[in-house]
Amino acid sequence: MKVYTDSQLLDRVKSLPDYKGIPQGHWILGVRSAEDKPDAFDDKFYHFIGETFRQVIKGTTNPGVTILKSFGKFNPNGAAVVKSDEWYYDLWKFGKHHGKIDALLQLGTKIKVYRDGDKDNKSEEQGLLQEGFFGINYHSNGYDIDAKATGTVVGGWSAGCQVPCEIQKYKKQMQEFKLSKQPTFTYCLLKEF
Repeated sequence: MKVYTDSQLLDRVKSLPDYKGIPQGHWILGVRSAEDKPDAFDDKFYHFIGETFRQVIKGTTNPGVTILKSFGKFNPNGAAVVKSDEWYYDLWKFGKHHGKIDALLQLGTKIKVYRDGDKDNKSEEQGLLQEGFFGINYHSNGYDIDAKATGTVVGGWSAGCQVPCEIQKYKKQMQEFKLSKQPTFTYCLLKEF
């Protein structure tokens, strides 16, 4: 994936048609890799406070192959692939993913997802486009927050959720989010540009 400056990222998000302003507090900017290797953590999440960059974390913005090939228990129309080049203002609230780990939960506003139903190894923005509450959370790829490392394969860790894989950076981020007492967290997802 390309390396971006803060100003390149901010200029790009400000150019999106649904841009309403940079959030005042903590927010997340995801960038989906153009290469998009199946089951790989090849995307990035940029943490900002207003226009000030805090950190970047590797992760995935795509469902894992396990879900892409067997999405039926989640939705018969296909696996959820979050629509990119969109702002999702006030999308998430701080909470516990499956009651186990600090995370951002989709308890704020609706999100747009494509239903990728072709059952191949590739996560694609194709198929039925839906907008709603689908449990698209932001959580790590492990429940042991004190682990030095987590796995390198997405697998079942994402059924559409946005999943960072650098657990120690994620832990620091969640501590900041919790201390902020911010009521909601905004997300913007870009395609690599």
